[in-house]
Amino acid sequence: MTSGVGVADALLAGIVLLGSCVQWLTGMGFALVAVPALILLLGPAQGVVLANCAAGAISVVGLAGGWRRVRLRAMGPLCVAAACTVPAGTWLTRRLPEPALLLTMGALVTVAVLLVMRGARVPALRGTRGAVVAGAAGGFMNSAAGVGGPPISLYAVNAGWTVREFVPNAQFYGVLVNAFSVAANGLPELKATQWASVTVAMTAGAAIGRGLAGRIPETRARLLVLGLALAGGITAVGKGLWGL
Repeated sequence: MTSGVGVADALLAGIVLLGSCVQWLTGMGFALVAVPALILLLGPAQGVVLANCAAGAISVVGLAGGWRRVRLRAMGPLCVAAACTVPAGTWLTRRLPEPALLLTMGALVTVAVLLVMRGARVPALRGTRGAVVAGAAGGFMNSAAGVGGPPISLYAVNAGWTVREFVPNAQFYGVLVNAFSVAANGLPELKATQWASVTVAMTAGAAIGRGLAGRIPETRARLLVLGLALAGGITAVGKGLWGL
């Protein structure tokens, strides 16, 4: 029993380390990479709230150096819309049985990754209306599945933002939407040793990601992140279908 718990804790730390590493390497990806694995390891509810906490903390640290480039006027509709839909995502996770939750979360991750990989151009995601649609979708997905970034990525693509413009604004959105989600979902039920290992893993992942940032081409790293996320999403869908 102790051995099994030790393996689970090691897997938890490894997942968080990998997610943190790719977040600092590419500016995105913690939730995409970590959420599918976390919900398989901890269950849908605990996996999502841990992802919310970790992604929010990473966004706070990342925003420290770029907050002056945040477009508050553009981010207003995104964040207000997200705040309105976070409770709906929380409501969904508390009503569905675990197999249906796994299926839903896996499907959301898979569809989101495919849309981001295509760089989909969607007229509905332009202007203020597009900001409201993207923010609402992101808030719902973040509280229900721990993955709120893809709608914001699609909004940025359709708004013509550069990577330099996107990163600080995405981090600002990440701070707020994850704070909303944690307020709605609560904190994960982890032991003190697990919290300690998660913190160490996040710190180590940040150091590794920063060290690799100048050595791995951004395009290749981004494809790796999306590939891992797609594999995790499909796995979650498969496990959910198996349990129905």
